[in-house]
Amino acid sequence: MLKKFYKIIIVPYTVFLLYLMFLGMGRFQYEDNLITVEPIFSTIQFIRSTIGWKDVIIIVLGNIIMFVPFGFLGWINPQLRNLKILLYSFISCIVIVEALQYFTRMGIFEVDDILLNTFGVYLGWLLCRFIEQKFSRLVL
Repeated sequence: MLKKFYKIIIVPYTVFLLYLMFLGMGRFQYEDNLITVEPIFSTIQFIRSTIGWKDVIIIVLGNIIMFVPFGFLGWINPQLRNLKILLYSFISCIVIVEALQYFTRMGIFEVDDILLNTFGVYLGWLLCRFIEQKFSRLVL
């Protein structure tokens, strides 16, 4: 039952997420192409310079939580049940999306986004394994 629902909802969810990454949340086209390649340091700097914790939660945790559903992609493609294959595939895709943000100037190419998004996929993969073990009747 959950797998059927997932198969129906993942494509619109992906389109919605791409909308947020390029057009949503007050996005605008930057004058210059921007890139942030210092892993972790840019996120720490963002946290230190942010006035409200609400912004930190939305940006940092959002970059993790919004990608948890992609940890369940093994329900659609059995090869993606393998963590290495899932992560290699996901990292390839998210690097392309970040590059598109850079080249269109509708966002910033940020290594931290790649790391946080990938961590979200990993958490989703763990959650998927947990659900399959504990609730196998609901998953089918």
